[in-house]
Amino acid sequence: MSIVISILSITILLGVLIFVHELGHFLAAKYFKVKVLRFSLGFGPRLFGKTWGETEYRLSLVPLGGYVNLLGMSEEEEKEVPEEDKPRSFHRQSVLRRIAIVAAGPLFNFFWAIVVLAFVYMYGYPALAAKIGKVVEESPAFKAGLMENDVITNINGQNVKTWDDMTKYIGGSGGSVLRVEFKRDDVRYFAMVTPVPDKGQNLFGEEIDRYVIGVGISENFEEVILRFNPFMALWKATKDTAYFSKMTVVGLGKMIVGKISPRQNLSGPISIFQMTGQVANKGGVIPFLLLMAVISISLAIINLFPIPVLDGGHLLFFFIELCKGSPVPVKFQEYAYKAGLALLILLMVFVCWNDIDRIFPGFLFKE
Repeated sequence: MSIVISILSITILLGVLIFVHELGHFLAAKYFKVKVLRFSLGFGPRLFGKTWGETEYRLSLVPLGGYVNLLGMSEEEEKEVPEEDKPRSFHRQSVLRRIAIVAAGPLFNFFWAIVVLAFVYMYGYPALAAKIGKVVEESPAFKAGLMENDVITNINGQNVKTWDDMTKYIGGSGGSVLRVEFKRDDVRYFAMVTPVPDKGQNLFGEEIDRYVIGVGISENFEEVILRFNPFMALWKATKDTAYFSKMTVVGLGKMIVGKISPRQNLSGPISIFQMTGQVANKGGVIPFLLLMAVISISLAIINLFPIPVLDGGHLLFFFIELCKGSPVPVKFQEYAYKAGLALLILLMVFVCWNDIDRIFPGFLFKE
């Protein structure tokens, strides 16, 4: 049953994200009155579909993407366009309009992430409570009298609801004395605690300086459900989408320059399938939606990479055309697209190889 749920969940996740991405291109093209010939979920041979108006809507065999086929997509296709349809040809549109149509796909993925996160934040999502587990002997917390199972409720007048709240306030203290309020056996107390510097790791596994008070997460951890009103949910969703986007770009940049290992930080379709299945089988709807939002952001960023074949490659050519006043030569574009396709194939092989090694350690990569 779990494998059925896994297949169903990854089908829903990828189907929704591909649909949202292509819907962005589709709606932008319709807005500028460009003729849309085909809207396809998937590549390759047609499984089934239907034509409404001037557009064919189809489901294709290979579910690893999708496409919107516009009239006169290239200079060569433009030559075959009937004279009466030329004003509705993509190639005949201004550079700015073409940029808007191509950019709409990734932008819709960002927008979808905001919508999904806002819904989750309004509905409510679980977070780890600020309940203390082990207290390190002779640490600031130990000296201040904090004990296991104490629940931190306030730091320097700032309400603390989650473990992340607590670590954020302590980590950003700069070593200043903190007034820590906590609850023990339903009785409220407070203590003055002075954090000390320590070494830790950031999201990318890099060593960083931080401030700590010497406490760990309780084995008997508790969760709290966080909910926000619609306005705050939308604001938080927008901020978090921007934050996740920034972290994704920073992480990719660190991989490119060799500061962090692609083997440990780059996932492919196999890992996404495994992760989605685990979340769907054990986590429920809310974790599944959170995963969808994160993958939607990643999909948007990857599509904006300036690699021919991807949206970012098209945008690069359009920006060059905008600057030089004439299109990039067709021959150069053809060579660039072939090189971009080869690069994507190599990247796909690498991430799949990486996924297999992650699932079966040492099977492919020998240390």
